[in-house]
Amino acid sequence: MTGYLKRLLRVLAAYQLPDIVSKFLSLGLLKLYTDYIKPGGYGEIELLINGVIFVSIVVRFGIIEAFLRYYFTDADRARRDALVRRAVAFLLLTTTVAAAIGVAFAGPLSTLIIGHVQYARQLFLIALLGLWSFTNLELAYALLRIDERARAYATAALINVGITIVASVVLVVGLKLGARGILLGNYGASTIVLLGLWWSYRRRILGPHARAEKLPVLMRFGLPTVPAEASVYALNIVDRYYIYHHLHKGPFLTGVYSIAVKVAGIVVFTVRAFQYAWPPLAYSVTDDAEASRLYGFVTTYYVLFSGWIVAGLALEGRWIVHLLTHPDYYAAYKPLPWVALGWAMYGLFVVFVVIAGRSKVTTRNFPAALAGLVTNVVLLVILLPRLGLAGAGVALCGAYAVMLTAMYFFTRHLFSVAFEWRRLAQIVVVVGGIATAGDLLLPTSGFWGFVLRAVAWVAIPVVMLLTRFPHPEELARLRALGRRSAKPAGTSVPK
Repeated sequence: MTGYLKRLLRVLAAYQLPDIVSKFLSLGLLKLYTDYIKPGGYGEIELLINGVIFVSIVVRFGIIEAFLRYYFTDADRARRDALVRRAVAFLLLTTTVAAAIGVAFAGPLSTLIIGHVQYARQLFLIALLGLWSFTNLELAYALLRIDERARAYATAALINVGITIVASVVLVVGLKLGARGILLGNYGASTIVLLGLWWSYRRRILGPHARAEKLPVLMRFGLPTVPAEASVYALNIVDRYYIYHHLHKGPFLTGVYSIAVKVAGIVVFTVRAFQYAWPPLAYSVTDDAEASRLYGFVTTYYVLFSGWIVAGLALEGRWIVHLLTHPDYYAAYKPLPWVALGWAMYGLFVVFVVIAGRSKVTTRNFPAALAGLVTNVVLLVILLPRLGLAGAGVALCGAYAVMLTAMYFFTRHLFSVAFEWRRLAQIVVVVGGIATAGDLLLPTSGFWGFVLRAVAWVAIPVVMLLTRFPHPEELARLRALGRRSAKPAGTSVPK
């Protein structure tokens, strides 16, 4: 299992690096952007960007998920290349058709989504470019992931980040294009990187004909994943659409809430890295007993790490939001801990999706996702009037709790995972207990409030050690790694 874990950590590092750079640069520039873009503008950006991702899930018809699953069922390079060509051509066709339909109906669709706002049609047309480039870029990145070309992935993603940041600053600050500048900088960069990756893969994309899995076979696997994935994503974005269209000052409040989502990106980059790195590795483990242990172990440490990050945001959220944004956005600290926890819970959904995918049974994902979506809508209606924006975050967490419970019962007979229930409960009690107690009992402002809450956050791993969370063999590996790191070059560590 150690070899698989090393592979997971290596690709996780590659997938996290661009996201780390992107998130820190975005957060660092947030103060600048919020000085130039009012909350209503951020509300428009939030709806369109999330709308692009939602429609992207639909128009790719599960081809990326099927591609990832079937790529590893055939070791022949020519047939694998044929599968690459089939997936690329299919996705290029569907995204081009979808974008063309969007252009034809840009006026009424833009009004439906963001209302009668200034530049609505221009914003919508830029989002259509994003639909085309983002969806095809997802498949191009998937090619790098299945080949485990971690360095190439990191390079391409970092170039994307660099172009996005530079273009966005020029367009928003220099040319004062507001929301249009954010969208154009984002999707223009994605288009440039996509074309570069297509060029680098041109021999595989344009190679000679060979037999590959037929499209109906790919669709039988991929199509059942679409309703589930679309429902899960709708679960993540329905709160912003509801706030935007149904609350007084909806666009303003959506913009404030979107800042909570953006700051919660500290959790999101961990979830996304896990989402990208985990399925190829999990599917490549052929021994069921080894896979069962690996899935359980990885789940435990994912919960520990993501939970610790959520605890930090819960304790220090006020100071982070005040540091990074214009005063118009300060209320974003209220939903921040709940939004971060919801995103962390989404990472667990990836574990269950892989379990279903391993058994090639993807039809059970949808009922669980639909249950989560319905729960979210019901809780939004109930909690938003009572708790304000924090209610939207609480609703998200409640929806994920329902969905994850359903997924567990739907998949436990497909493939038995050795979940470490005792250690998972220990994480919930220790991490959740310290974060909750610290938020309720410690000062909510001032220098000493910040320091005391930071001490509480740092105390979490110490308490986990004192309560014997790590297994003895895990501690032994950590000590051995520490000894190797401390040894001068050219020396060896005695066994």
